[in-house]
Amino acid sequence: MKFSIQSLYTWYRNVLRNPKYRWWVILGTLLYFVSPIDIAPDFIPIVGELDDVFLLTLLVTELSGLMIEGFKARKGQVDAQATNTTSNTTTEGPTASPNTIDVDAVSVK
Repeated sequence: MKFSIQSLYTWYRNVLRNPKYRWWVILGTLLYFVSPIDIAPDFIPIVGELDDVFLLTLLVTELSGLMIEGFKARKGQVDAQATNTTSNTTTEGPTASPNTIDVDAVSVK
């Protein structure tokens, strides 16, 4: 079995797409920042800050992903309500809205 950084990254991203794991990552990074225990102590010049920057980046990424999903869900609800109100007010009958299909792209090597 061939191990590569790309396969590890792909596995990591697929695990984080599950909302249950996303909340665990957010909770874990918040606990890490509050905890006095550190992987690399901050008094070490460069390495001490690198782990904090990495985890801060991870936290911001996950929180922004949650916010984007929330905005998309809210926009979908608002669009659905607007479609329902316009279809109820027209005399020509219900209007047909196009279905949206979300597809994840996968690179083939």
